[in-house]
Amino acid sequence: MYLVHARLRPPPRGGELPPDLRAFVYECARPEEGVEHVSVHGDASSAPVLGLFLLADSLARAEANAAAVCARLLEIHPELPGWTLVRAEAPLLVIDSP
Repeated sequence: MYLVHARLRPPPRGGELPPDLRAFVYECARPEEGVEHVSVHGDASSAPVLGLFLLADSLARAEANAAAVCARLLEIHPELPGWTLVRAEAPLLVIDSP
């Protein structure tokens, strides 16, 4: 399983994300894209991030699937006019060693 962060940008005039955004993501995901869990992070009006946990055979496939789901989400849901996908990639985790 892979965690992919999808960073969204609001429209130039601003905008609010719908409260049921997670449900919209699940509706847009196809079974073969492997979406297992979705969470919404950050300030929903300025720099929201969707965390998608996906089952995939590689990180590249997980990132591509997350991008496809988000692109579909932004294209078909009238509640999201003008929102854009900035990027969909696995977060870089830095672990400090003692």
